[in-house]
Amino acid sequence: MQEAIQDNLRRMKNFMGFAKGFIIRKNPVRTFAENFLAVLKNMFSITQKRKLARYRLSATMYKLQKYEETIAANNEHTFLRGNKLNEMR
Repeated sequence: MQEAIQDNLRRMKNFMGFAKGFIIRKNPVRTFAENFLAVLKNMFSITQKRKLARYRLSATMYKLQKYEETIAANNEHTFLRGNKLNEMR
């Protein structure tokens, strides 16, 4: 009986040593805090990201429109002018 108790205490001490090493290595509380802060930063910066994406989209659409106008103006075929180019695309 005494040996079984000592064996169980030794196993528990061993387990506590492994658990302590894991907590020191991985530090789950700090990892959770860092991830939580990253999520908060993303949540608060979503409006800025949306504005940036909207700006990039409008700039790209403007460039595409200018390219289409240039192609239509420099092409001798009249069927490519106007909305026909948009339909062919």
